Amino acid sequence: MSAVAQPVPEVTGRPVPLIEKEVLGSLKAAFGSKLTDGKVLRPRHLAVSIDRKDLIPVCTYLKNTLGFEHLSCVTAVDWKDHFDSIYHIENYYNGCMVQVTALIPYDDPKIASVTGLWRAANFHEREAWDLMGVEYEGHPNLERILLPTDFKFHPLRKDFAQEVDRQYITRRKLRGGT
Repeated sequence: MSAVAQPVPEVTGRPVPLIEKEVLGSLKAAFGSKLTDGKVLRPRHLAVSIDRKDLIPVCTYLKNTLGFEHLSCVTAVDWKDHFDSIYHIENYYNGCMVQVTALIPYDDPKIASVTGLWRAANFHEREAWDLMGVEYEGHPNLERILLPTDFKFHPLRKDFAQEVDRQYITRRKLRGGT
């Protein structure tokens, strides 16, 4: 049997000049005032801010209408008065990335899960919940991923006690000392 090398398929995508303005225009036309902020950050990279209730419609539009097929990051930020859940969504064909920032009230840290759109969100959302305490509703397996399952806190929150206040088991205590 002869080993014939198959030709490697070429990637047909290419960076499209000014694509970020076109994508931002499409988002503004589709969602209007639901976008609390929208701006071009640099070539082929734009950012939009939305309320948490608009996350699934915006992400569905990005994926199904504009062809943004890859979710590369989900993270959360604690601003003391509210949380942000931040998503980096990419379109390989035209080389554009959209940063979607969803605002979440501090007293109700819940937002819909995007695992139904991108399976990559599974581990990202678990990590954000584990460390920050933002609950991703509808997530298929929202459990601790980095910390022990019996850990009661979310250590990246601003209200998490500083090290001087924590009770740690030191090596001395483990050896039987006091």
